[in-house]
Amino acid sequence: MTQETRFGFGKNWKNFLQDYSKIRLNEASKSICQATKLKTLEKMTFCDVGSGSGLFSAAAAVNLKAKAVYSFDYDKDSVESTKLLKSKIDPNNKNWTIDQGSVLDLPYIKKLGTFDMVYSWGVLHHTGAMYQAFDNVCHLVKPGGLLFISIYNDQGVTSKIWHLIKKIYNKSGCIGKKLMIFITFLRCWSKTILIDTLKHGNPLKTWKNYPNNNMRGMSAYYDLIDWVGGYPFEVASSGKVSKYFESKGFSLQYLKDCNGGLGCNEFIFCKVEDKPAE
Repeated sequence: MTQETRFGFGKNWKNFLQDYSKIRLNEASKSICQATKLKTLEKMTFCDVGSGSGLFSAAAAVNLKAKAVYSFDYDKDSVESTKLLKSKIDPNNKNWTIDQGSVLDLPYIKKLGTFDMVYSWGVLHHTGAMYQAFDNVCHLVKPGGLLFISIYNDQGVTSKIWHLIKKIYNKSGCIGKKLMIFITFLRCWSKTILIDTLKHGNPLKTWKNYPNNNMRGMSAYYDLIDWVGGYPFEVASSGKVSKYFESKGFSLQYLKDCNGGLGCNEFIFCKVEDKPAE
């Protein structure tokens, strides 16, 4: 995929890090603990596939004390973002490795070995070859290990419309992109703004509290840009994803389902047998 077609995920993450705070790191850590029911990763190795800003690598390495953390991303700007975050909060951590690599590069994946937890939230559906990414990521999980992923929910026709919007966004100029961001803001936030205005007298209450509203320490603004621009873009129902990984020797441990709505279905699988990907 050409750079003109692909969304600049890493550039968006670099901008996000301008708003970094310890609160965001704590919320990211909390989201891992709540889903996995673990209080620490002290005795575990952790692989962050598509590290983005590096926030969740940092959560694993710094707050949750993972034995070793390996972060990699295809996007050079994302790699730089992860390295920048590490330099800010834990520059001397020898147990945290950051690299550039692609989950679609099977020889690279096989070189990395296996991990107790593989984390890839909102990444595999942006590779342009989601099911190949599914296959490859299976190699990173050791038997008995956990695979924590999230995948855009399949909304049928609505997802096809979003696919077209994202493709157009990445071919548009600066003005066109800003207009599409504004329209998407109205589409996604109008109802919330109206409720906040009527209920609290503050139309941006939820927008401003976004990092603390069970949103993994993320930013409403940069998530909005990521949503409208995030291309490549693939989707799958929660049932389809579950069946796929079960066929690869994984057992579903946790599911947070969109119930047919907009957003990501969140999964934690346990690798119950070392079944090779086809």
